[in-house]
Amino acid sequence: MRINVIGTSGSGKSTLAKRLASQLNVPYIEMDLLYWRPNWQGTPDEELYSRLEKLLEQPGWVLDGNYNRSRDIKWRHVDLVVWVDFGFWRTLRQVTLRAITRARSKQELWPGTGNRESLRRVFLSRESIILWSLKTWRKNRERYARDMADPRYQHLRFVRLTTPQQVDEFLASLT
Repeated sequence: MRINVIGTSGSGKSTLAKRLASQLNVPYIEMDLLYWRPNWQGTPDEELYSRLEKLLEQPGWVLDGNYNRSRDIKWRHVDLVVWVDFGFWRTLRQVTLRAITRARSKQELWPGTGNRESLRRVFLSRESIILWSLKTWRKNRERYARDMADPRYQHLRFVRLTTPQQVDEFLASLT
């Protein structure tokens, strides 16, 4: 099975993707790990797409991440798109708590990049993950609802999970 887990930053998509990969015993692929380089520099699209294509050649995987500009590559290979679509306030709470926890712990976000959250970046920067989540929550919901109805993607199976209980039920249904 090849699964792409999507959702707004802070929705819980990485947590679900890791659980899915473990449960299905397939590789976990994290788009952020593929994209981010040291000093918060992104990978050029051509290189990102090449690396992504190579990883997606595997017979099974769980891919964590949106990166909508890479959708044609990802969804050419995918069997199932799982959309984690929790409510606005829950998502905002989750992204805020995660960002604060990461800033306090000085945890490196992606191995080898040196990229870490800081309270300054979280609360006083245009690159704030909280600000990003605020800006993209509604846009992502609209985009993914359109994608689910788009005839170009009718070959895909979509699952939309709106509560933690639905997440648990979905995971239980895969065993």
